[in-house]
Amino acid sequence: MRVKKAVITAAGRAQRNLPMQTLFDQQGAERSVLSLVVREALSAGIDDICVVVWPGDEEPYAKLLSDDAARLTFVRQTEAQGYAHAIWCARGFVQDEPFLHFVGDHIYVSPESGGCARHLVETAVAEDCAISGVQITHESLLPRYGTVGGQQVPGKPGLYRVDKVLEKPTPTQAEQYLIVPGLRSAQYLCFYGMHVLTPAVFDILSVMLADTRDGRVSLSSALAVLAQREQYLALIQRGRRFDVGVKYGLFTAQLALALSGEDREEVLTELIKVLALREALSEHGANV
Repeated sequence: MRVKKAVITAAGRAQRNLPMQTLFDQQGAERSVLSLVVREALSAGIDDICVVVWPGDEEPYAKLLSDDAARLTFVRQTEAQGYAHAIWCARGFVQDEPFLHFVGDHIYVSPESGGCARHLVETAVAEDCAISGVQITHESLLPRYGTVGGQQVPGKPGLYRVDKVLEKPTPTQAEQYLIVPGLRSAQYLCFYGMHVLTPAVFDILSVMLADTRDGRVSLSSALAVLAQREQYLALIQRGRRFDVGVKYGLFTAQLALALSGEDREEVLTELIKVLALREALSEHGANV
């Protein structure tokens, strides 16, 4: 297997403005969220990148990426039929090749050199199969993520053979179907927002989209079918994901980038000053 292409979905109605938000990266350079996602793909050795967009967003997104050394293709999602449909829209770009996939509103900060995507792609190539990044997640967060169940691959810690996938399961469903040997109670393997997928996923999505009345299916449902057809693995990622679309998501992503970058000491100093001032004001108020 060789992974030479990447697909980023950024067409969701509630998602379209998020890739345009700006942050400072680890080197202190101001970049858009979309640029940071593209650079994650570049770090994995992939520069042929498709961005799935809502019609009319091609030009502003292209401007955001003008400084990134990537070959860009923009594909339109002309109907608001959800996330899985957005991936399906990129089938002409992908053709019959495996591809790296990201969501356009997640930022990844990894302690490993080369980044999270590089580790995922290298593992997919070594195992010659589809693979999803996952993170150990408490059951209280299950309503946010697709979740997998499976068995650890012998002799390969952190790598699991997937046999079950559910979209945003309840704790009861997870306890019944998604228990993973070796994890603590109430902990599960949830999607990290990063996958290496084979083109077989497009055939599965085509059937599902044709069979649904409202045109909406979940990627988790398609991956559940994929797991029954071919080898499909999950890899625990050591880095952290930050969904910039949730409350304080952009702030926590920026804080993580800063604390893992060149300006770490300066940022820590400023944080200490803010906390010290808050404590001083609290004590002053208590003495009044």
